[in-house]
Amino acid sequence: MSQGAVRIVAAIGAFLAIAFVGIAFVWNFSAEEASRSWAILSAVAAIVAFAVYAGVEYLQTGRVESVSRQFDTRTIVLIPIAIAFNIILGQAVGQALRIPIYLDSIGTILVGAVAGPIPGAVTGFLANMLWTYVIPPPFHSDIAAPFAIVAVIIGLLAGLFGRFGWLRPRPNTSGQRLALGGAVALLVIGLMAFYAYSRFYGDAGLVVFNPENTDPLFIVLGVVIAVITAAAIAGFFAFLFLRRDLTVAYVVVAGVVTGIVAALISAPISASLFTGVTGSGTDFLVAAFRQAGSDVSTATFQQGLLSDPVDKLMTFLIVYLILNAMARRTKARFPQGEQLIPRPAVEGAAT
Repeated sequence: MSQGAVRIVAAIGAFLAIAFVGIAFVWNFSAEEASRSWAILSAVAAIVAFAVYAGVEYLQTGRVESVSRQFDTRTIVLIPIAIAFNIILGQAVGQALRIPIYLDSIGTILVGAVAGPIPGAVTGFLANMLWTYVIPPPFHSDIAAPFAIVAVIIGLLAGLFGRFGWLRPRPNTSGQRLALGGAVALLVIGLMAFYAYSRFYGDAGLVVFNPENTDPLFIVLGVVIAVITAAAIAGFFAFLFLRRDLTVAYVVVAGVVTGIVAALISAPISASLFTGVTGSGTDFLVAAFRQAGSDVSTATFQQGLLSDPVDKLMTFLIVYLILNAMARRTKARFPQGEQLIPRPAVEGAAT
């Protein structure tokens, strides 16, 4: 086993050990305290896991370079901006729109892509904790903190996808590869769009804006988010058909995989702490699945497996548009910047 694998295994083991001890012996998980207890427990477990990772690396190498090199000055400046993006857009979607997405991970995925898994995880963790315990109304959320561990996993996955080069542009891809990748991407998006529309809207028709929202601030933000969403969809087709960019297929897979993982982790939290009702626009999906005969846990899983892949796919598309709008020199200065820059044209034609 490599040194890196040893660090990862040690960190996961530490997290699971702290979680088990906390659930079994320490924190009160009664109905009144469950949400707060899980938020504290997941925070403690995540911090301990990070400390164990860094400690094992120090014992192995005498340094913590794999951590420190991900936190340059640009990353540290970007993190609070990304946190603000998460909170503002996430709260606005919940208040102003009726679409099966959250858009509360754009900042997390962006930081993970440009800086690495650990900054991505830190961004997601801090955003959710601040959202509940620091941010005042109208952007306050009572339920964000218990899902901080989900945000951590999203940041880790985004960092890994960025490190593996999945967000590196591949313009002018050869016809055969583009046809195969594009067909897969279009099929996945088409099936998800159809299923999301049929389940989320049913016979009520397409309703984008929440008719119950009367706050002018959230009305404006809702319009902005609707424009961003439309731009992401248009961008997908432009990159696929005009730029012949195979990376859109990678982005689709990354988004769907991240969404499925997020759903598998968040569904038990939602079901056990909130009985599936979190105050978001997707609550009525849980109610619909329950009305169809599913219990709370199953209905929450069904809702998560519908909403989360759609949300993360859309979020990865938006982040990819942001990355393409950034100057090459700016991206290159981030810790993972070299993995986000197109390779020579001769390779682009082959990949």
